[in-house]
Formats: sequence, C-alpha cells, structure tokens
Amino acid sequence: MITVTLYSRKECHLCEEARAELDAVRETIPHQLIVVDIDSDPKLQREYGLDIPVVEVGPFRLKAPFTAQDLRITLAAARDREQHIQQVENSPRLAEVRQTGVWTTADRINHALSRHYMALFNFMVFLYLGFAFLAPVLSKAGATTPAAFLYKAYSFVCHQLGYRSFYLFGEQVYYPRQEAGIQGVMTFSQATGLGESSSAADVFAARAFIGNEQVGYKIALCQRDIAIYGGILIFGLLFSLTGLRLRSIPWYVWFVLAIVPIGLDGFSQLLSQPPLSFLPYRESTPTLRVLTGFMFGFFTAWFGYPLVEESMLEMRQMTGAKLDRLRRAA
Repeated sequence: MITVTLYSRKECHLCEEARAELDAVRETIPHQLIVVDIDSDPKLQREYGLDIPVVEVGPFRLKAPFTAQDLRITLAAARDREQHIQQVENSPRLAEVRQTGVWTTADRINHALSRHYMALFNFMVFLYLGFAFLAPVLSKAGATTPAAFLYKAYSFVCHQLGYRSFYLFGEQVYYPRQEAGIQGVMTFSQATGLGESSSAADVFAARAFIGNEQVGYKIALCQRDIAIYGGILIFGLLFSLTGLRLRSIPWYVWFVLAIVPIGLDGFSQLLSQPPLSFLPYRESTPTLRVLTGFMFGFFTAWFGYPLVEESMLEMRQMTGAKLDRLRRAA
C-alpha cells in the first residue's frame, strides 16, 4: 500500500477538498494518509507555505492548484511504481543477485553508473559542445593542425555551413545569407567574398570556410546544433538539481514542443531551396535556429532522461539490495 503525505494547515478550504478527494479514491487506490500541519514547523512553513495543499507520494509531488483527476493520476502512478518495485523484488534476477555472495567489478560499475549516470551524460554533452568551441580558439591561437582535426571530426555530424554558423573573435557573431533579410549585419558573401547560392561549389566553399582574423573563426557546430545540445545540457543540469524527480513529458507534448517547431523551420527552408524548391524561397534566421533547436534539445531530454531514470532505478534497487545484504553479513 502506498503512503500519501498531505501538507496542509487549519482553516484551509483547498486542503479540506484535497483530503476529501483522497478519501474518495481510497477504495480504488488504497493508501495510507499522513496529514502534516505545516504551521507546526517553521521549516515546513517556508517550504510549503505558498503551495498548500501539497500531496507527496513516493517521488511524485502535487502543488495547489490541482484537480481531482491530477490526484488520481498521481496516486495511480505511485501505485504502479510500487507494484513495479515489488515485481523487481520478486524477480528471478534479484533472487540471483541475492544468492551471489561476492561484490563483483560488474556490480561496482553498475551501481556507480546507476547513481551517477546523469553526471556522466552531462559531462559528455559538455565535452561535445566544448570541443566545438575549442576549434575556433585553436584557430585563433595559430594551432591549425588540431583545429583542422576538430573541424573534420565534427563535419561528419554537422553541415558546418559558414552562413549558418556562429563565429568567435570576429567583427560579427554570425554572417547570414542575404535572403535571411537581417538588417545591419554583413552577409556571408560580403564578409568572405564567397557565393551564397545552393550550387555544389558554393555549398562546398561555405562548408570548408573556417574563418580568418577579420571575420573570426566559426564554431565547429552550426547554430541549430549548438542550441540542440545546449538545450540537452541545460535540462540535464536541471534534472540533476531536482534530484531526478521530474517525470517524463507525454509523447504528444514532446512532439508538439520539440518536433513541430524544428520541423516547420527546417523543412520549410529545405523544401523552399534548390534542388527541391516546392515552397516560396526562405532562409531561416539565427534566432529561429537557436529557438527551435533549443526547444528540440530541451524537451527531447525532458522526454528521454526520466525514462532512463526508471531503468537506472531498477538497477540501483538490485545492486543496492545486494550491497546491503553483504554489509549485514560482514
């Protein structure tokens, strides 16, 4: 049976409604209710004073205002989670772990990974972005060989078009195509003397252009890719700071907030330019690329990371149970 904690205070109409709703769902979702008066503890007043009633059940938390449906969904999720944990406890795999009397290297790795995987993910994304920014820094410092290696490495995953990239150490942060219609900035053609057409020669030249002392040196990832991985990193840090307690957003919310904006911006541009030219010609702007890229990265991480946490939670339970048993036996 799940345990539900209701943080409330006296003479709180919403708190009384929340308690009544909890009593109403007790038959369908059995639970033990603990009511905590926040006025009994100054710390609780500071933490919950502006949010009551607050319902906590397992890793889930509901703050006012919430509906009866929100409450039922949360309790059902907590019940399903407890049932899943019980299934894990009774699983043959866990029994096998309990029967094993040695804390192996694999156990150590799995246990550490399940506890610190977000730190590893965040560090990897940070390195991926960091080396992209290191390329122009090395170019500026005259270290052309390692800079060329980084540009080449990132060219396998990014188009690196000069007019869709950000630059460091130059007169401008970006040099868009003339068709982008951004006033007050030099276009890529004006700054570099290179063409901006969709011909194979101009596209190749725009990819190969790294920069110079006047224009600056481009980052090894394009504007949209920087925003995508920046969004992933920011959500990863927020997810870690919240103690991995954020739930995954529904797939349709992810689709609307992540896929639709980047699809509209990217595909409308792709379909409007040669060789396709199905739509009236348009060139996106750095602002739109950053906005849609960030939304894709941030909400994709919000959809995916909590699902990874569910798997890691099961691993922590199995290895943690084995470690506790070995410690008690020691």
